[in-house]
Amino acid sequence: MHSNRYENEKNNGTAHFLEHMAFKGTKKRSQLDLELEIENMGAHLNAYTSREQTVYYAKAFSKDLPRAVEILADIIQNSTLGEAEIERERGVILREMQEVETNLQEVVFDYLHATAYQNTALGRTILGPTENIKSINRKDLVDYITTHYKGPRIVLAAAGGVSHDELVELAKFHFGNTLSTHRGEIPALPPCKFTGSEIRVRDDKMPLAHLAVAVEAVGWAHPDTICLMVANTLIGNWDRSFGGGMNLSSKLAQLTCHGNLCHSFQSFNTSYTDTGLWGIYMVCEPATVADMLHTVQKEWIRLCTSVTESEVARAKNLLKTNMLLQLDGSTPICEDIGRQMLCYNRRIPIPELEARVDAVNAETIREVCTKYIYDKSPAIAAVGPIEQLPDFNRIRSNMCWLRD
Repeated sequence: MHSNRYENEKNNGTAHFLEHMAFKGTKKRSQLDLELEIENMGAHLNAYTSREQTVYYAKAFSKDLPRAVEILADIIQNSTLGEAEIERERGVILREMQEVETNLQEVVFDYLHATAYQNTALGRTILGPTENIKSINRKDLVDYITTHYKGPRIVLAAAGGVSHDELVELAKFHFGNTLSTHRGEIPALPPCKFTGSEIRVRDDKMPLAHLAVAVEAVGWAHPDTICLMVANTLIGNWDRSFGGGMNLSSKLAQLTCHGNLCHSFQSFNTSYTDTGLWGIYMVCEPATVADMLHTVQKEWIRLCTSVTESEVARAKNLLKTNMLLQLDGSTPICEDIGRQMLCYNRRIPIPELEARVDAVNAETIREVCTKYIYDKSPAIAAVGPIEQLPDFNRIRSNMCWLRD
């Protein structure tokens, strides 16, 4: 289901609040009934919210598919949203917020979105600001459901021991009314604009600097997305536990390891419907921040100008392996089906994905990287002892040819 992208300043955090309310009882099941029923089936029920989707999922034995679908249908369509439960979850979410604040990677990524997508929906956090969590009421939750939980925007996906036809029948039976008769228009996706900019939160008491730098990439369905995934794999990731040696596949990993430039780094390529962030997250000693960033930018420029066929071939193999490893088991496969149906309205078969990866070569990497990275304005989020981080204009000018 689509989520956080449709929120505004006032109701930011509603999609996530609703996810918390889902298991607190429906018109015909109390919270206890629901928990006992799931437990007696030996099943598992959970939910999570990302910036663009809310997922409610059940894992159960194949023979219990009808009950699993019925329970999901019940919690999505008939949750009571009781006042007492709303008050209780408020406290739970505020505590969850404190936990997020101790995870520096999450903090940096929230800042990165806040600056890259400032004044648009993707710039807001999933949990929402404290004042919203404290003020969201039952009417807000009901309004959000009636506006957004609509047939064309919901995917029911299943994987494992399940027959497609049976699932279709169950969907018609349990979701038929809600989904076929959606009154009112489905809200359009609010566009998101990328802004090259930065957020710095300097704190010299912290032992390490945490920073993310990204350029604007593309949405899920864009033809360049596969090429950017290969480029992302080329940059790779590294931390001190990997050890060194020349066997590191990523050139950047060799440089950081031998130059002792950081504690860890990981490249990322985050896609949304119509935009994306392609970049790197790194954790460094205060003294090496500038050198590490310089090395990263040199490596980015190399992708645009002189990456070699052998490196690209290695990255393509690694990417194909990782794609398959991620789909290990019915839960990830089920999530993958749901996400692809929301993004592309179809499930892309693995062989087709592999063929698209195979089509990438050094020349396409150089072209696509030049298009998105070379001389583009980045978004930067940095936290900790970052006195050594060069100023924004200097970083911006290093997005084209670099002086050593």
